[in-house]
Amino acid sequence: MKIGITRVTESTADIPLPSYATDGSAGMDIRAAVEAEMVVPPATTVLVPTGFAIAVPAGYEAQVRPRSGLAIKHQVGIMNAPGTIDSDYRGEVRIILTNFGTEPFVIRRGDRIAQMVIAPYVRAEWDEQDELENTSRGAGGFGHTGR
Repeated sequence: MKIGITRVTESTADIPLPSYATDGSAGMDIRAAVEAEMVVPPATTVLVPTGFAIAVPAGYEAQVRPRSGLAIKHQVGIMNAPGTIDSDYRGEVRIILTNFGTEPFVIRRGDRIAQMVIAPYVRAEWDEQDELENTSRGAGGFGHTGR
């Protein structure tokens, strides 16, 4: 599948576009297009520019997900994971990055900060009913099945 992509400014020509790290990668690495080092204090959320915009085809979304290495090594992740880039959005992709740790985290130009997965979706239509079909689970939730 080919997806349109453009750099939002010429000043991001040095930032690699999203790419797969290995043949088996499901997600493409996204890199930070910050002008200078960005320090993210503990318990802080920032919006990180990427320098690109995409044209996701109708029936698909781009899911923005955390990188496991940042999560385990630095306690850094994405506040709204997975974030969704809709097929009709044409603005710059920006990453909502949160420092869940206790130490400041530094983002440098070109750092891999997130990953993006292209996925199909289904649009649903509601069928309002007086009551729903019963199941053996019923309304049980929030750990009701035990460990």
